[in-house]
Amino acid sequence: MLDSFKHQGLRNLLVEKLRLKGIKNEAILDAISKVPRHLFMDSSFSDHAYQDKAFPISSGQTISQPYTVAFQTELLNVSSGDKVLEIGTGSGYQAAVLCEMGIKVYTIERIKSLFLKSKSFLTSINYHPKKIIYGDGFLGYDEKAPYDAIIVTAGAKEIPKDLVTQLKNGGVMVIPIGNSSQKMIQYCKKSNSEFEINEFGDFKFVPMLKDTI
Repeated sequence: MLDSFKHQGLRNLLVEKLRLKGIKNEAILDAISKVPRHLFMDSSFSDHAYQDKAFPISSGQTISQPYTVAFQTELLNVSSGDKVLEIGTGSGYQAAVLCEMGIKVYTIERIKSLFLKSKSFLTSINYHPKKIIYGDGFLGYDEKAPYDAIIVTAGAKEIPKDLVTQLKNGGVMVIPIGNSSQKMIQYCKKSNSEFEINEFGDFKFVPMLKDTI
């Protein structure tokens, strides 16, 4: 399926909805206006791609609601050239939005079928994260640490310690914390011993799980 003028028009309408919901970062809105979300979705849902809703993808996972993608990305406080670790590649949509913003993206997926699909697909539509890793998100990716920011796209019960150590001083981690539903947490690392936690609204993510499958 190609990207058409109709799809572009629907993306522009989606961007206006996100503005009305309070998203202010123009780089994020511009990226969302360019990334062809319909290509990341199963064909049975592609007609609904520019609704502000989450939809199922394979392996029991979801492609996040565009507002959630924009909201999490805004909380990261990143700009072009920054290095970001994403936990939970999933469909690859969030990674594509970050790439479109000029971010150096390292992204981890624990489900092998999704990892293989996203790795192939992102390249095919000309998005090139620095590395797509098959691995356990709780362990992060120490090889390229520290990161300017870390974004977690699954609900965790607590903030993973390995991710804290891989975040640079002055960096930000955005992570949903909770069980059946989560609070969005912005973890600001001031130094190795000092941090600030800001709590935002209620969200619902698939659970963050250990190990690979």
